Amino acid sequence: MNEQQQSHSSHGPQHGFETLAIHAGQEPDPHTGAVVPPIYQVSTYKQDGVGGMRNGYEYSRSANPTRTALEENVAALESGRRGLAFASGLAAEDCVLRTLLKPDDHVIIPDDAYGGTFRLFSKVVERWGIEWSVANTSDPAAVRAQLRDRTKLIWVETPSNPVLGITDIAVMAEVAHTAGARLVVDNTFASPYLQQPLTLGADVVVHSTTKYMGGHSDVVGGALVVNEDALGEELAFHQNSIGGVAGPFDSWLVMRGIKTLGVRMDRHCSNASRVAELLEAHPRVSQVYYPGLPSHPGHEVAVKQMRAFGGMVSFRLREGERAALEVCDRTKVFTLGESLGGVESLIEHPGKMTHASTEGSALEVPSDLVRLSVGIESIDDLLADLAQALG
Repeated sequence: MNEQQQSHSSHGPQHGFETLAIHAGQEPDPHTGAVVPPIYQVSTYKQDGVGGMRNGYEYSRSANPTRTALEENVAALESGRRGLAFASGLAAEDCVLRTLLKPDDHVIIPDDAYGGTFRLFSKVVERWGIEWSVANTSDPAAVRAQLRDRTKLIWVETPSNPVLGITDIAVMAEVAHTAGARLVVDNTFASPYLQQPLTLGADVVVHSTTKYMGGHSDVVGGALVVNEDALGEELAFHQNSIGGVAGPFDSWLVMRGIKTLGVRMDRHCSNASRVAELLEAHPRVSQVYYPGLPSHPGHEVAVKQMRAFGGMVSFRLREGERAALEVCDRTKVFTLGESLGGVESLIEHPGKMTHASTEGSALEVPSDLVRLSVGIESIDDLLADLAQALG
């Protein structure tokens, strides 16, 4: 999608992404005129008589004005009707699963899913009596082969974590809906600036707002966005009932990050592209995973459904695991650490860090794999750091 993304009509006149990021859900405070929504650090609210909530607020697990502002903002950025904010991305995922599944239902998940998502299915959801299987979601035929009469959800990450797999969202939506299932898309790696799955047919969009939306490695959060009012109500009921909500200060931090999401993503993408080119040309690197490279098998689909290709790059070392670990230890500007999407560049070894839970499973990642979250530092410094780390 190379043209400017537009908001849903419920958010007023059509505006560009950067305008929505700054203004959607961010009306000046009616009492003081403050242009930034206040942090309503409050648990309860004075009621106008028994059962008389004031503007829909009674208790901050159920609703909080700061969280409401974030939820409206995220919904606008994803061209959705309803947004919900959570204490973490996994809390958001848990809400989807508890809302949409019951015992004996079946789910298809990617064969390259995030380790935490895999752990949620393999160690938690399975105990509820829910069956799951894996498929290469980049291949519609592989997904169709896993469909069953009891399949209720197809779960997609695009780009995926950590090997940057690309799934055609519109095609996968058709596969899901033809089978009577819903499509859930984890849009964390792309952010709504680069990709809007609801406009391509997805039913639910998941975010770890910890990552690019927060953008500064100082907050943990998650979000869901949907376009179906009834589904939004169901998710909101479970959000309140389960209680894993985003606190007001965390909501405020994510909103602050979102205001600069567009300009940050432009820099993340341009830096990552340069990093990917350097790695692809390096003799010690056997494979580079970046959808912006023409050599990437999902490049054409990424061009079709993304504005640009993101700030995540993964690569493999010809000499194996030991070489990968050494590169992780040798960088100076890239910080060794988990997570991603912050302004600073990070490096990690997925097999021993973020994806350790997949060891021995169909989702196990290569031991020689290194994942980079390319930040917004000066590109010459990033390239020089990788060059010296690779020797």
